[in-house]
Amino acid sequence: MKKVKWKRKLNTLLPVLSFWLLLLWMAGCNPDTSKEREEIQIEQQEAAALQESESQQENESQQESGFLESDCQQGREPSQETDFIGESEYSLEVPALEESDSEGEAGEKIIGQEESFSLKDIPVFVDFPYVIVHGNKPFFTEEELTTSPFEFYASLDELGRCGITYANICVEIMPTEERGEIGMIKPSGWQTAKYDFVDGKYLYNRCHLIGYQLSGENDNTRNLITGTRYLNVRGMLPFEEQVAKYVQKTDNHVLYRVTPIFEGNNLLATGVLMEAMSVEDVGEGVCFCVFCYNAQPGVIINYADGTNASDGSQEALLAEKDSDVLPVPERLPDQPSMPDSDSSNVPDSESTPSQPVLTCTYVINTNTGKFHYPNCSSVGEMAEHNKLPVDWDREKVIAEGYVPCKRCNP
Repeated sequence: MKKVKWKRKLNTLLPVLSFWLLLLWMAGCNPDTSKEREEIQIEQQEAAALQESESQQENESQQESGFLESDCQQGREPSQETDFIGESEYSLEVPALEESDSEGEAGEKIIGQEESFSLKDIPVFVDFPYVIVHGNKPFFTEEELTTSPFEFYASLDELGRCGITYANICVEIMPTEERGEIGMIKPSGWQTAKYDFVDGKYLYNRCHLIGYQLSGENDNTRNLITGTRYLNVRGMLPFEEQVAKYVQKTDNHVLYRVTPIFEGNNLLATGVLMEAMSVEDVGEGVCFCVFCYNAQPGVIINYADGTNASDGSQEALLAEKDSDVLPVPERLPDQPSMPDSDSSNVPDSESTPSQPVLTCTYVINTNTGKFHYPNCSSVGEMAEHNKLPVDWDREKVIAEGYVPCKRCNP
């Protein structure tokens, strides 16, 4: 009887015990499972801590990076109190060169994609035409240095804006023909605006991204942006002339890229990023990386569409003169007259220097982009194929992108 009773109790307890064991297993109280979960939680916490540490280091690195001092160019560097232009990062990545867009090898990569340019690093324009970028070192890679001539002009985007222009500047691609007119081209953001305090009065020029004197590209719409007179002459021209003189003197090559920087859907570029490096001597002759502002002292510009207005300081600007332009009298003083008894015997050629007489208003040097009075001594020194006589007024000549000669000061 006792054995029967014990068996009955055991049969009753077994289902209850099985039920509780099942509940414990479902609740995750299994020792092995609990241990595994603990390990997973520890790993997740360590990964989160590592990610947070890397993010903090990256932010500190970005704050420490910026403009480095350079002996190559005199540029302005931002201080800790400097305001900066934008928050967006402008990537320099572009498609490979195509046969239709380049005279070089097809499929050649034109930019190292591991680095980028950001407007966050550019101070707001104050009083200097450009600032040094990336320690004055271009974003080119060693693989890009080549002596093969090529040119690349990005297609216009859906807003009609220019993109990256990129070329290997050399004698082979420099102009061999006279420069034609470009007045019929109206780049994105084009406005006709005049101010008395702007050199040549016209605020905007049709700015070549790669200068005509470097590539011979004149009316290429993919190479022309709406740029201020200040950008054209004070910002870009000195660097273009540096490259041109180097190539003409050495017959070497210069890797050269100009990128217009547009913020959002603005039709007017905030500025241009200019990069250049001489190939044969790996930057010993020419090496710069600068951002030139598309701005004009004394003018407030709406970059969305190019509209503009004076900021009221033009009277002060009129009193300022460029330090690199020497004052030239409007006319030379009269020469002393010869005595009446001898004057009839002295030919005119002996009393005044002879100059070729040209029936035009100005003579443009299509190689240098400067214009002269027809009797300027520089006209006699320039090659005939570079002479372009025009009957335009001074304002139109300047609006076409030419600069006055400093010798005759037309």
